[in-house]
Amino acid sequence: MDAASLLTRLAQVIDAHDWAGLPALLHEDFTCRFVHTGEVFDRDQWVRLNADYPGFQRMHAEDLVAEGDRGVLRARVTGTGADGEELEFVVASFATVRDDLLVELTEVWTDVDQEAPAGTRPD
Repeated sequence: MDAASLLTRLAQVIDAHDWAGLPALLHEDFTCRFVHTGEVFDRDQWVRLNADYPGFQRMHAEDLVAEGDRGVLRARVTGTGADGEELEFVVASFATVRDDLLVELTEVWTDVDQEAPAGTRPD
């Protein structure tokens, strides 16, 4: 599969909570790096992280840009916090494909509806 097909399928599998199907999209040498924390996960660790993430509900793909073996997926992720409040995040996933599987993923996560610092917005 090319990057566009793999990233589309990745979002579908995660949204469906198909944790048994997730490893089939990932190369045996797969790594995922979280830019915001510096953590790096191998294939098994990343699948387990997703499967065990508390309160995860949905992942909705919002944008996809890909060419050949490289692609970027922007998605909105929703969940429920420990006290029952709804949580919403946005993730940009930068992917590399090898042997028709995802071999490298770099993810940038952020909260939604953050306030801009004072004085940074035009009047």
